[in-house]
Amino acid sequence: MTDALLQVTGLERRFEGLTAVGGVSFDVAQGEVVSIIGPNGSGKTTTLNLVTGALRPNSGTITLDGARIDRARSVDIAEHGIARTFQNGRVFATLSVADNIEVGIHSTLHAHRPFRRLSHLFLLRWIPLLAELFVAIFGTRGARRERREVDAVIDREIDRFEARLGPRRDDPTYTLSYANRRRTEIARALALRPKLLVLDEPTAGMNQSETAEVLTQLLELKAEGQTMLLVEHKLDLVMTVSDRVIVMDGGRIIAQGDPQTVRRDPAVIEAYLGRRRHSDEEGAR
Repeated sequence: MTDALLQVTGLERRFEGLTAVGGVSFDVAQGEVVSIIGPNGSGKTTTLNLVTGALRPNSGTITLDGARIDRARSVDIAEHGIARTFQNGRVFATLSVADNIEVGIHSTLHAHRPFRRLSHLFLLRWIPLLAELFVAIFGTRGARRERREVDAVIDREIDRFEARLGPRRDDPTYTLSYANRRRTEIARALALRPKLLVLDEPTAGMNQSETAEVLTQLLELKAEGQTMLLVEHKLDLVMTVSDRVIVMDGGRIIAQGDPQTVRRDPAVIEAYLGRRRHSDEEGAR
């Protein structure tokens, strides 16, 4: 598709001779929601790690909004417009909900991070450090304006989860329930206003009512035009929120298309039900 925001072509990743992702290619259009599903060990999370820069591919290309990112650092990929959550949930336990969300927009700050481009240069990284210290101690008009903008972003994302996170905005996240820690992580990712939001099992560990809440919030994001790439095991959620579904097995794509087409695909049925049948037969012996 010519209007693709994300283009993945021939992506491969090997670990000591084992191919975790082999020749994967797909696109995600602007405003589209694409889900990757498949049995455990099929390469779903590895694919997300490659797209977001947590891993580098052995071969293949990844393009975001026309720019190659497959060799970029994860911090540069975030600045280019990809934000993600993780399969096991990652928040800063001793920071408050509000502070966790603020971390999500650190890479977008300018007035609070003067000369930040020099931080990548070993011999010159002391310059931005001293400049940031000066801003923190004395402040500037630009820094005060940016502080108000940051506070507005934090308020916006907490309002998105008002019933759950609103009363807890100043609580350290280690005191939150697992579901609220996941909501905090999603809010932190959204604070970046990403071009592409990448979600790795956003409802993992949630009960039925909590999953329904997240589904409602994902549908609201979809209605707002947020482009999303997600991995999820709960097929009812996948079939409801997705425009397209990609099915992986053994590190390769075995099917892709709209949710109803994928649901009826014989290869998908075999990947899920055939493997389960074989496991049941082994257990009966």
